[in-house]
Amino acid sequence: MKLLGDTFSGYSTFRDSIFQEMLLDAGIKLSYENEFDQAARSAAIARGEADLYVTTLDQFLKQQPNGKIVGLIDRTIGADAVVLNTKKYPSLKSLNDLQVLQSQGPLSISYAVDTPSEYLALVLSTSFASFNLGDFEKKEVVDASEAWADLQDMDQNVAIAVLWEPFVTQAKKQGYTVVLSSKDAPTAILDVIVASDRLLEVRPGLVSQFLETYYRHIDANTRDPSKLKTQIAADGGLSTDEASAVIAGIDFFTSIEAQNWIKDGTLEKRINSTAAVLTLSGKLSQVPEDVTSLYTDTYISEAAQNTKILIELINLDNPELAKRLRGEGETISITPTVSKKQISEAPDIGNLQVRGEVNFSSGSANLNQTSQQTLQQLAQQIAEFNPSTVAIRVIGHTSKTGDRQFNQKLSQQRAQVVVDALRKQGLQHNIQAEGKGFDLPLSQINPEDPRQQRTEIRLVRID
Repeated sequence: MKLLGDTFSGYSTFRDSIFQEMLLDAGIKLSYENEFDQAARSAAIARGEADLYVTTLDQFLKQQPNGKIVGLIDRTIGADAVVLNTKKYPSLKSLNDLQVLQSQGPLSISYAVDTPSEYLALVLSTSFASFNLGDFEKKEVVDASEAWADLQDMDQNVAIAVLWEPFVTQAKKQGYTVVLSSKDAPTAILDVIVASDRLLEVRPGLVSQFLETYYRHIDANTRDPSKLKTQIAADGGLSTDEASAVIAGIDFFTSIEAQNWIKDGTLEKRINSTAAVLTLSGKLSQVPEDVTSLYTDTYISEAAQNTKILIELINLDNPELAKRLRGEGETISITPTVSKKQISEAPDIGNLQVRGEVNFSSGSANLNQTSQQTLQQLAQQIAEFNPSTVAIRVIGHTSKTGDRQFNQKLSQQRAQVVVDALRKQGLQHNIQAEGKGFDLPLSQINPEDPRQQRTEIRLVRID
């Protein structure tokens, strides 16, 4: 079989000699080839020139190959990040600071095109009010190393670079600001295994055997994580520390966890959310009508059954390992206990883009029906972010009409109403209401203009 991919460390298993020997023992000879052009990967599948390919979920939806998702590889939990150029622009500490800088001259953003970096840039553009990808000069490069070089070039006007490890860690060490990473949106970037329709029709047993062998190798790395570190270091020519940084930012799926995602609707939800981002950014014409036709759990069942047998054998002697094999390792979504002061003083990420209206009756804190629907949609948007790293400040503002003390109280009440409405949607995040009255008016707008009456939904970093 021929499998197409690229040099991403998460795909290192498919290039690993030990894994390839395991496949040979199972009667499968695998040819792995790098194809950095995502459209070319899909075209090769369509022409019958490749049997499998590995890619991100957003690229799978964008390219619409003649194949189905048959397995899940990993999700990144910090390996990809949006980095602000605070060394060149010291005032640039959050996405909210961009508008002032952009008023002073054009800014650039650098990212590797057709990679998770581009998708993370699209997530920003569709989620945050102060970030519009169309406002930037785009420097679309091939690899994150080029984006990292662009960020460090003081002769360029690159304000933002979207990087992956080990460059994210290097950027942190050198004093750049990581404003948002895949740890903050831990289900945004998902890598999948795609099998061609032709292979599934002609040799379905081969797909099952391939997945059984792949996840058996993953189980071995789960039992002995040092093997994975050695594999990734050797594959990418990385130091031990660099390999550790890569591994810390990637959460590999076990067969049981992958099967659960496919069967319990989690993958369906991720496809809908990813397709919505692509549609809003003009990369996809519409969200697929029949999402469930894009994947199948048929071929992963044997791998999952083998892992279940392994868990039964080791559960009594090593319950922690059994837990990891079930995909029940340390969760990244525990909501920490933080004070109001900590939230108020936490570094800003940016204000969410609110699609719809959040309006109150004049002099009142009563939401209308349209606003209730807007907040339901907003809660779904907030749910994409990690409650262990991100908190929410709901900031209410009024116009200058009326008494100052009354406006201060009213803005606090309105902010609290929004907080209560969001919490009713089941959000686990720390959410804080803040009333500012008319202390922070919008510039160049009449103080009594109704537009001064607004509610900001601001994400802040609490980790």
